[in-house]
Amino acid sequence: MRQYELTVIFPLEEDQYKAGRETVLADLAAQGAEIIKTDENGDRDLAYEIKKRRRGRYVLFTLKLYPEKIKELDRIFKLNPNLLRYLFVKIEE
Repeated sequence: MRQYELTVIFPLEEDQYKAGRETVLADLAAQGAEIIKTDENGDRDLAYEIKKRRRGRYVLFTLKLYPEKIKELDRIFKLNPNLLRYLFVKIEE
């Protein structure tokens, strides 16, 4: 397993945020990810407009995951309407 950081930008609306967060956590668990740490970075302005929104709620997950599962999670996250953007970054050990 490798360590990754997953940054997710959710909409500000509380219902969409909660639904999106629960879905992300469920999808990560289904793919066998081990969540080490979760940091809520709060609401921030976006650099550019995404889905007609100028602000988003940022959450950073530090996790362990098998590299071959990234492709499947990418496919799943693209279908989630409660995510504005996400980014996986491999942590060098």
